[in-house]
Amino acid sequence: MIFHPVILALLLGSLISTLMILIGAVFGSQILRQWNLSSGSQKQLNMERRTYLISTFLMFALISELLSLLLYVYNAEQMSVQFVGAMCAVGTLNANIYGFPTLIAKIILFFCAALWLMINHADNQAHDYPLIRWKYGFLIAILPIALSTAGLQLSYFLNLETDVITSCCSKLFTPDGDNVTAEMAGLDEAFALGLFYVCLALFFIIGLRFYLTKHGHRLFALASAVLFIASITAVISVISLYVYEHPHHHCPFCLLKPEYNYIGYAIYLPLFVGTALGTGAGTLASFVQIPSLQETLTGFVQRLTLASLISILIFAGIVSGAIYLSALRLF
Repeated sequence: MIFHPVILALLLGSLISTLMILIGAVFGSQILRQWNLSSGSQKQLNMERRTYLISTFLMFALISELLSLLLYVYNAEQMSVQFVGAMCAVGTLNANIYGFPTLIAKIILFFCAALWLMINHADNQAHDYPLIRWKYGFLIAILPIALSTAGLQLSYFLNLETDVITSCCSKLFTPDGDNVTAEMAGLDEAFALGLFYVCLALFFIIGLRFYLTKHGHRLFALASAVLFIASITAVISVISLYVYEHPHHHCPFCLLKPEYNYIGYAIYLPLFVGTALGTGAGTLASFVQIPSLQETLTGFVQRLTLASLISILIFAGIVSGAIYLSALRLF
């Protein structure tokens, strides 16, 4: 099983990217202790030269982590046919105890990697690297997440056996369970859908205000995160029902299947991208007052904000279209 090409690609990519993050974190500890741009010492000059190289490697490493989440979910969906009892990616991820923890760790790493890439891009636009301590401090914080993700993924694939009977999504995403997913599936459909559209409306109001006035960056970052949680909850509790045209099928992974026109990818990709860009824009706006960043960062934050709004608009349009065109009527 571990010699499957996609699994090998995931493991190799994880090994290389984690090694690069480790090297970057070690270098970052030196930056935090010794960086002094006003110094003309040989050590400072060496650090300035090395930061170009290490930042470039880290960019590729963290971009690979962004893509790794998509590949991990895609692989789980494709391998579901090999497990007895599996109907979708849920069965594959449920084949041992490491599947879903790996997915959660990869989602957390996705958002951390996206934020670091945005901070790094902003820092590289200024001549004096005003965010260099921030970005390497954040990288050091990302390191244990990357190590944990790599360890969980390796444990998952090493313990993945096709001769086990796994559970299908109807066992996990059911209101009769006693876990978080059961709580989401058991939410009242009208409440979940109403809460989703309220959060969506607030996100656009806050986002447009931030885009037009440049005020409320922390609120916009918070609104992005809250909308993400509300959206995932709504997908499980009610939106999936409209896609499947079935009042009791709550699985968020079956949306990735060809019989549903792979609508899950069209739903999740703009949601994840819009959330990452929104939280990134709100975070970076805190640094706009730095003199060397004022000119470039203001425009960059506005572009991120606009891209976030457009991404979430696409997501909202696809979800609303699926609800409107569905033959199912819940209310």
